[in-house]
Amino acid sequence: MDILLEPFQFSFMVRALIVSVAVGIVAPVMGSYVVSRGLALMGDALSHAVLPGIAVAVLLGLSPVAGTIPTAIVMAILIGYLSRRTGFSEDTTIGILFVGLFALGLAVLSLAHGLPVRLEDILLGQVLGVSWGDVASTLGLGTLALLLLYAFHKELVFATFDPLGARVAGLNVGLLDNVLLVILALVIVIALQAVGIILVLAMLIVPAATARLLVRRFAPGMAVGALLGTVVAVAGLYISFYLNLPSGPAMTLVAVAFFALAVAARRRVLSR
Repeated sequence: MDILLEPFQFSFMVRALIVSVAVGIVAPVMGSYVVSRGLALMGDALSHAVLPGIAVAVLLGLSPVAGTIPTAIVMAILIGYLSRRTGFSEDTTIGILFVGLFALGLAVLSLAHGLPVRLEDILLGQVLGVSWGDVASTLGLGTLALLLLYAFHKELVFATFDPLGARVAGLNVGLLDNVLLVILALVIVIALQAVGIILVLAMLIVPAATARLLVRRFAPGMAVGALLGTVVAVAGLYISFYLNLPSGPAMTLVAVAFFALAVAARRRVLSR
C-alpha cells in the first residue's frame, strides 16, 4: 500500500495523475474515430507539425498550449485544402506538411538559447513537470473535446461507416471531416504534455485498437478504450516515477503490452 500512496505525497505527482488520467480518457475516445477512419497518419502528422507553434510560444514566454492549439487546427484544415487544390493524395500532402513543419520547429528551437523547456521533454513528454495551470488547461480542453464528440457523435459515426449514405442523407461530410480534425487537434494538444510529440500516437491508437479487439460495437469500444487508457496512464506514471523514465515511453510500453495480451487472448479464443 505504501508503494501505491508514496508518490502522491508530492504535489507534482498529484498534478501528473490528474493530467495522465485526463489523457487516458480523452485520447482513446478520440482514437476510436481515428482507428475507424484510418487517420493514424494524420494524428502522427498533427502531433509533429505543432512543434513550430510550441517553439514560438516558448520564445514569447507563453504556455506551449497557446502555440499548439492554433498550429494544430490550421494544420488540420490546411491538409484538406491542399489535397483538394493540388490533386495530390491526402497522405502525400500530410507527409509534406509533416516533415516541413517539424523541421521548422526543430530549426527554431536549435537557434534559440536559454529556453525554459528542453527539447527532450517536448519530444518524449514530461508529465511530472506540469503546473496547476497546465492541469486546468488540460481539463478544460479535454472537456471541450468530449462535449464536441458527444454533440456530433451520431453524424460522425454515420459519416465514418457510410460516407456515401451520409451525403445522400444531406449531411455535409466535408464539414464533419473538418470538425473531426479540429477535435483531433485539441486531443493531440492535451496528450502532448503526458507523452510528447513522438509518442502521442500511442495514446490515441493503441488503447482504442486494443478495445476494438475486445469489443465489436463502437460506443462500448470507446468506453473500454477510455478504461484501458486510464489504466495505461496511471501504470505508466508509476513506472516513470519509480524507474526515473520519461512518462511517454513508460505509458507507451504499458499500452503496447496490453495490446499484445489482447492479441494473444483473441487468437486463443479463435483457435478453440
